[in-house]
Amino acid sequence: MAAKILANLIIMGSGIVARAFVQAYRQALTNASKSGVAHEAVQNIKRGSKVMAEPEARQVLGVTENSSWEEVVKKYDNLFERNAQNGSFYLQSKVHRAKECLEVVYQKRAEGKNTDS
Repeated sequence: MAAKILANLIIMGSGIVARAFVQAYRQALTNASKSGVAHEAVQNIKRGSKVMAEPEARQVLGVTENSSWEEVVKKYDNLFERNAQNGSFYLQSKVHRAKECLEVVYQKRAEGKNTDS
């Protein structure tokens, strides 16, 4: 008799937990779609293989080919902080990707100068 009651409690308990999980998952999806997180995640997956080109990176940061790395970092810090304050994650991400792209370019330049010496 006790085993039957225990089995019923386990079955009912697992049913309640399963329903709660499904409800929490649905709520999480609803919240994600309201905040645009789901759409942004899909877009990031689609763009995952695309790397920012150097001209676009320079345009985003507002630097020229003759700009020093210090100028690039100053522009990056300024733009990144401004977008952090205004809440534009997209622009903040764009600025960060631009810096990453230019970082590779400047590293290659530095390596090229070191091997020419």
